[in-house]
Amino acid sequence: KQYPAVRANDNVNLKVQPGEIHAVLGENGAGKSTMMKMIYGAVRPDEGEMRWNGEKVEIKNPQQARALGISMVFQHFSLFDTLTAAENVWLGLDKSMKLPEITQRITQVSKDYGLDVEPLRPVHSLSVGERQRVEIVRSLLTSPKLLILDEPTSVLTPQEADEVLGQMRALCQAKQLTVLIITHKFREVFGFCDEVTVLRRGRRTGAARTAE
Repeated sequence: KQYPAVRANDNVNLKVQPGEIHAVLGENGAGKSTMMKMIYGAVRPDEGEMRWNGEKVEIKNPQQARALGISMVFQHFSLFDTLTAAENVWLGLDKSMKLPEITQRITQVSKDYGLDVEPLRPVHSLSVGERQRVEIVRSLLTSPKLLILDEPTSVLTPQEADEVLGQMRALCQAKQLTVLIITHKFREVFGFCDEVTVLRRGRRTGAARTAE
């Protein structure tokens, strides 16, 4: 991906295994978020190809990504303080479902995935960790096979971070969910991730199993 002043991704290769948590590391400006947004269809690549379950795909927008089973939680929350958690989730989804139905689905998904979200609480009354869970539950409502998390713990306490990543770890094992996570924290990489890819100035400089 080339921008006028910088090549954000330069011949980057990334392979992610099903049912695992894969960390992408690198300093600010290394091209991590650009790569995630291309996978999610929020940014169009200039060249290269993507394969999903072995089949070549061209993802033109996030709706197409979600239809394939790819969902993303962005670094900065996109929640309206004056609305309830359920209303916020409803805004970001297909309007074929009514609000009461969405409220019921949030309760069910929260229970299934072990993520405590109270759908009728106004967002302004939620802690940062609770807001993060609302964003994750909104993504899980689309039943993704791949969940992309862009620095999900940057605004969380270590205890909240461990809780969220522990839940992700359990989801990978129980639901065969695959998680692709951008993080700057080595304790999270070694504590929760199966594999790591390192980017530097838009290029991949290495990849390894964390156990090694």
